Amino acid sequence: MTAPGNTSVWPDLSVNDTGPKLLLWNAEVRGDRPAMREKYLGIWQTWSWREVSDEVRDIAIGLMQLGVKRGDRVAIIGDNRPRLYWSVYGVQALGGVPVPIYQDAVAEEMQYVLENAEVKFVIAENQEQVDKVAEIKDRCPLVEGVVYVDPRGLRDYQLPYLHNYDDLVSNANSSLGENLETYKKEVAAGKGPDTSIMLYTSGTTGRPKGVVLSYENILISSLNAVKFEGLHENDEILAYLPMAWVGDHIFSYGEALCSGFCVACPESADTVLNDVFEIGPTFFFAPPRIFENLLTSVMIRIEDAGAIKRKMFHYFMDIAKTWGSKILDGEPVPTNIRLLYALGNICIYGPLKNTLGLSRVRLGYTAGEAIGPEIFNFYRGIGLNLKQLYGMTEASVFVTIQPDGEVKPDTVGKPAEGVDIKIDDNGEVLFKSPGIFQEYYKNPEATAEAKTADGWCHTGDAGFFDADGHLKIIDRAKDVSKLNDGSMFAPKYIENKMKFFSDIFEVVTFGAERDYVTAFVNIDLEAVGNWAERNAVGYASYQELAGLPQVYDIIEGHIRQVNEDLADDENLSGSQIKRFLVLHKQLDADDGELTRTQKVRRSHIAEKYAPLIDALYSNRDQCSIETEVTFEDGRKGSISADLTIRDVSVGASNIAEAAE
Repeated sequence: MTAPGNTSVWPDLSVNDTGPKLLLWNAEVRGDRPAMREKYLGIWQTWSWREVSDEVRDIAIGLMQLGVKRGDRVAIIGDNRPRLYWSVYGVQALGGVPVPIYQDAVAEEMQYVLENAEVKFVIAENQEQVDKVAEIKDRCPLVEGVVYVDPRGLRDYQLPYLHNYDDLVSNANSSLGENLETYKKEVAAGKGPDTSIMLYTSGTTGRPKGVVLSYENILISSLNAVKFEGLHENDEILAYLPMAWVGDHIFSYGEALCSGFCVACPESADTVLNDVFEIGPTFFFAPPRIFENLLTSVMIRIEDAGAIKRKMFHYFMDIAKTWGSKILDGEPVPTNIRLLYALGNICIYGPLKNTLGLSRVRLGYTAGEAIGPEIFNFYRGIGLNLKQLYGMTEASVFVTIQPDGEVKPDTVGKPAEGVDIKIDDNGEVLFKSPGIFQEYYKNPEATAEAKTADGWCHTGDAGFFDADGHLKIIDRAKDVSKLNDGSMFAPKYIENKMKFFSDIFEVVTFGAERDYVTAFVNIDLEAVGNWAERNAVGYASYQELAGLPQVYDIIEGHIRQVNEDLADDENLSGSQIKRFLVLHKQLDADDGELTRTQKVRRSHIAEKYAPLIDALYSNRDQCSIETEVTFEDGRKGSISADLTIRDVSVGASNIAEAAE
């Protein structure tokens, strides 16, 4: 089947029902088209689909000679590298199950996954990852071997279980004749219902769970999305998010196989923005945090610009805020506005998108958590076709997608192709879909809690459908609660409104079964540091900067503005923030405060910072705290601080006043 408007060919999943089979099909159908790129030592290298297929064949044979067999779990650890993606294919070609692990996981976190998944082999990117595996190897007796991709720093390692990726490929290539038929038979033996991959949840509420997904889950969901959006072989995506995250696996593996588009790997995490600019992707995914950070960098530059440029920027951005989304969606707009917007595109929007590397993007997605409406409207206002997804690992990503022309900032769209959604009596969202996971590995109790006997899956999120059939997510169902006066309290909704401000990195709000709402605020070091520099405000550390009275004044102003917005919301007018403090340290995944996907671990924060929460709900204006922290080299330490607590005025509901 051919995709409309381009030369791509969509696969028949009844024939090519696994990833390795689809890879061979792509090598035959579009063999000379670019499949992967990588920037290495400042130079972009490109591999065609045929070259990728050959590389996968060789690493698969090498792994087979090492002892990898059907059913074996093989961990993949490292940054986004072509060889690691090829290793995923290679493991699957032999009937094995890849288990990607977050590359920034510490050794203890890695040990849990290796033990829980019963991993037999590990493919590690570099010395850093090998060192972590070596540290816990004695506690993981099932691990038989470790393959390293980058040999730098490993030359003198005398560990008997270590194997060089290049050696495996070289040996496989020299014995290709005697092993080629075996390789082809192993690929042919795979079937759509077989386990394709095991991806671990972020562990927001406890230990991560191994989500078992089949080829049918991954490929059917991917193909449905490819057809819905019209993705094709001329598209290109930058793969920079963790390979252990389901979003990267769907986009950089599933959709790449189904559409034939090219997947580009950045040189490093530090060069992503430059690499985006150089590649100019046409398909771009980023969680809200990335879009927030990009907006922060933009606003910092604007504040540093001259008065005329600042005035021009704000003038045209006001036009974009009001009319940009309407123009993007093809709605009727007055001619004079279109002319002004076109001028703004020449002077502001176009150069801005070019600076961010987003000039060629025709489809942008954000998901993972709710994005602030103001941030969402900013990007759509400048002409970026940004849309929200709602999904999760257990759904192979897709639960809802926003259709073109029906994009709203406060909803996550309509059910994706093949997905059914219902709202339970308690307001929780449940779904059925082709992507629904098989099970949580070795955890039948959790599987039974998540999946009903008649095939529905609990999302854990509270939501409802609006009049147009769009799903609106309020918050995690367990997090939506009430204040003592009966007012609704939806913490994530409030936090997202706060994070629109470039000075704010993270917010955690409290209020369940309390008399009022309070907040912890993390400042954004880059944005606030830039403000301090421009205003000749001295500081020696993050802690000192966060405690400055002037910084408290800035944050208080932002909270007042959010409270004004909440006062206009019929459901949340009682959830205005009454007291707050600015934390002395940035919340960190290494300290257990965030997950590896940067989601707030509320229960851990509530326990760790209980004295601060108690102080917020007292009449005190100061509180002392000593906090354990993890340094970059893994050492533990502690920092002490005396934190200021401030009250903020809250307003009566504007809705109530209007009614009177």
